[in-house]
Amino acid sequence: MKTTTVTYLKENANNLGVEEPLMITKNGKPAYVIQSASDYNYQQDRLALLKLLMLSEKSGKEKGYLLHEEVFKRNEQG
Repeated sequence: MKTTTVTYLKENANNLGVEEPLMITKNGKPAYVIQSASDYNYQQDRLALLKLLMLSEKSGKEKGYLLHEEVFKRNEQG
């Protein structure tokens, strides 16, 4: 990941390429990350999928897991 300053960002915002995420520092410390909208959306989709997996794992531990035969049988019954 490329790193640059807030000053550089202000001076070059119109010509800034975001082919890869860009770390912006302020007073020498990481402050922001700039990335393309498509990368951001992809990242959000991955996080949503991980959340669904965690919720299903939690549900399986609390309520018990189903065998794949049971899942298909339930789907056939409606």
